[in-house]
Amino acid sequence: MAYIDDPETQRANIAFIKASMKEPLLERDHEFDLARRWREEGDERALHELVRSYTRLVVSTASKFRNYGLPIGDLVQEGNVGLMQAAARFEPEREVRFSTYAGWWIRSAIQDYILRNWSIVRTGTTAAQKSLFFNLRRLRAKISSSANGGMTDEGRMYVATQLKVDRREVEAMEMRLSGHDQSLNAPISETGEDDWQDFLADERPSPEAVVTGMRDASTRSKWLAEALAELSPRERTIIDQRRLSEEGATLEELGRELGVSKERVRQLEHRALMKLRDRLSHRVERTGDLLLEA
Repeated sequence: MAYIDDPETQRANIAFIKASMKEPLLERDHEFDLARRWREEGDERALHELVRSYTRLVVSTASKFRNYGLPIGDLVQEGNVGLMQAAARFEPEREVRFSTYAGWWIRSAIQDYILRNWSIVRTGTTAAQKSLFFNLRRLRAKISSSANGGMTDEGRMYVATQLKVDRREVEAMEMRLSGHDQSLNAPISETGEDDWQDFLADERPSPEAVVTGMRDASTRSKWLAEALAELSPRERTIIDQRRLSEEGATLEELGRELGVSKERVRQLEHRALMKLRDRLSHRVERTGDLLLEA
């Protein structure tokens, strides 16, 4: 749905558009001369003449995006920013008309503005999403007019092929464009007093569960420390490095460190685990809650 400006803004927009259309078109040689004067001499008059002559291109480009629900005046202003960026980077020696070069900058500036402001949810964060955002409506209309219906799986595959994106990206963008931003403070109905946010489920643990979990974790850590203290130094080393480390050491590594064989390390580990199980069995139902099982 297109945005409708207030009467005063509409008059200002019309005045700007009329002024843009009155600016004379530039001959190729004069255009290059203005660009060189601005680039090499910093001649601001040359810059102003060059930019004013192509504001009509900004207006033309902005009008193509008027149905994205944003003020046409804002689109024109963003296009003017792109036009200024083009003037700053234009290289006349490449023998390319300024209108050709500036068109890309103008369009890019307007599209970036639309992606930033079309929704409070960031849209078009990747090249594929940006391409879908600005082309899906056109391709969908083409498919619907020929098939007399909405998009089917075949239609989505057609769009994905045309734009060289994944079909799942097409489905996600189709859903995104079909919805609208809605405040969580908006009432569910005209007669009710409940807001949408009243029905959002909080899936986080309750404060009581958090406190209980912290207390239980502290108690279990104490139990485990007491059980580990009863092991021999070699057994404690093996358990620490094999069971209580994020990257457990191998039997071979511990064998080299302790000066014994891999089989002997395995035997010591087994004996240490049995001691821990016996020590913790009367405190917890599953010793695996405290210690990684083999």
